[in-house]
Amino acid sequence: MSTGFTMRPLVWHPHIAPLEMEDASPAQLEAMQVTPSGGKVSPYVRTLAHDPESYAARTKLYNLVMYAKGGLANEWRELGALVASRVNGCVYCASVHAKRHMQITGEDTVVKELYLKGLDGDFDAKTRAVIAFCRDLSATPSTATADQVATLRDLGFSDDDISDLVHSAAMFGWANRLMHTLGHAVPSDKK
Repeated sequence: MSTGFTMRPLVWHPHIAPLEMEDASPAQLEAMQVTPSGGKVSPYVRTLAHDPESYAARTKLYNLVMYAKGGLANEWRELGALVASRVNGCVYCASVHAKRHMQITGEDTVVKELYLKGLDGDFDAKTRAVIAFCRDLSATPSTATADQVATLRDLGFSDDDISDLVHSAAMFGWANRLMHTLGHAVPSDKK
């Protein structure tokens, strides 16, 4: 069964030439400083940095949604991003957030089940509720229901947690489309 998801490493290739670091303006270099990366600057970041003002605004918002202290635990934010990316068909983002989910939780049970059986796999109640809510938010936001929110509350999520989950899914409704518009992913040579 094809689930539009891979656990293989992927490489993203932009449709327009990414900015070369040596050609970056001071504004572009400053904008790229908001990326929480200790390594080289990715082609995606260098593509977005063609418009430094919007890139900086996007990255600040992304960092707040995905990495803010307090609120929803990061494992659930990553699951929300992963589900949204699966629904939106962004294989690259799904693979990135699957890896992050595994790093945060220290296990691969949820990701392997998503890989093997998709969004309707055999999950514990809490994971199943998050997946169902984020799937509906991502496919057609108005189909997410008050009953789904009540279920999340019953499973221990606060209203602030649920708001964070909505932000995670919504962020990837936008981020996936941005990534698709600007480029495409292919399997990496690395295993």
